[in-house]
Amino acid sequence: MITWAFGFFIVAIIAALFGFGGIADAAAGIAQFLFWVFVILFIASLVLGLLTGRKIFK
Repeated sequence: MITWAFGFFIVAIIAALFGFGGIADAAAGIAQFLFWVFVILFIASLVLGLLTGRKIFK
């Protein structure tokens, strides 16, 4: 999912360089949304991993 966020970020930068403001704004918004979804899912999986007590490393 983080690769999708980076992909939309790159699209936003390229669109902004060529003057497509609407496309750049939309792509930047999607990238920001995907980034925060990634962060929330990461924190949730971290908390669930700590609560279940399963060891990842031996």
